[in-house]
Amino acid sequence: MKKLGFGLMRLPLLPGEEKKIDLEHLNDMVDYFIEEGFTYFDTAWFYHKEQSEVAIGKALVDRYPRDAYTLADKMPIALLNPEGKSPEEKEHELEDYFQKQLEKTGAGFFDYYLLHSLDAKKFAVAKSYRAYEFLLEKKRQGYVKELGCSFHDSPEVLEDILSTYKDLDFIQLQINYLDWDHEKIQSKACYQVARDFGKKIVVMEPIKGGNLAQIPEKDLEDLKALRPNLSPATWALSFAASLDGVFMVLSGMSNLDQMKENTRAMKDFRPLNPEEMEALHRVREDLKKSKTIACTECEYCLTECPQGIPIPSYFAYFNRDKLGLGGDQGRLFANKKEDSTPPSACIACGACQEICPQYLPIIDLLKKVDQHFSH
Repeated sequence: MKKLGFGLMRLPLLPGEEKKIDLEHLNDMVDYFIEEGFTYFDTAWFYHKEQSEVAIGKALVDRYPRDAYTLADKMPIALLNPEGKSPEEKEHELEDYFQKQLEKTGAGFFDYYLLHSLDAKKFAVAKSYRAYEFLLEKKRQGYVKELGCSFHDSPEVLEDILSTYKDLDFIQLQINYLDWDHEKIQSKACYQVARDFGKKIVVMEPIKGGNLAQIPEKDLEDLKALRPNLSPATWALSFAASLDGVFMVLSGMSNLDQMKENTRAMKDFRPLNPEEMEALHRVREDLKKSKTIACTECEYCLTECPQGIPIPSYFAYFNRDKLGLGGDQGRLFANKKEDSTPPSACIACGACQEICPQYLPIIDLLKKVDQHFSH
């Protein structure tokens, strides 16, 4: 199995239809991906306002034989609330979500299935629901081939999860060279815990939501001197894929051009050598100095914001402006404010910060971005 997986979080959208998936474009991407020898697709309940599972059902499952691909999906632990529910009610709720996902995708079974986005809080919910035991039974019945969890928390919490859920086949971690030594995300330390437990690893956010597709010009020149044919995005993919124990690297590709770039790099993958790894270390230090916002545009915050503030969009304008990537970002920011809820509408409830997997201080950052474009 080739190491590049198609993450279905950032699919192409129809012009003028901000949240409507461009199914024709997605069909082309699926076709190209499979033609190039790649087979791993990763979806989830939350992606694209609960439309990702339906879209991949149409673009992939309805159009290809079941043995032509592998499909990963996830139990939406964040939607579960154990308060006042009996064990029978909890099991019924898990069954309901699982059956709806089978129905939405039409896949019949899942090659890979995960407890979604576990942290200390959601781990407690999963234990209350006996979600792990429920999914082990689904695996026994053949509806799940390999069982894992995706994870956003400390190495200590990950160790607790893997000590408790001993029969997990794999773990999905946020790993990229920028977060390798991040004080909260701790990619390196979490990776080492997974290795210590002998778990296979799927990497998510290897390009950090596209943030690592754009790096300072000097750094780009240094990387090109080592491998002239690799783009910044494929350098980031290569970093993750070069780590021992990693069997799949997900990329949330949004158009066919991105897919062609990534598949070209990963089709005949060659791991990075120590000199190349050291070059990425220098890029990491330069990116830290740029003071950009480490938003991956996962849009989890949008599900929680009571004001409907388009937080990722505002952060993207700021980052592009800070990196000098061209275009009048100030004008784009102003236009967005006119068409949407402005940053100043934030009521500082903190709901977005509670769910942000990047641990961003979103309340303060919205003020910072607004002030940045006000001068």
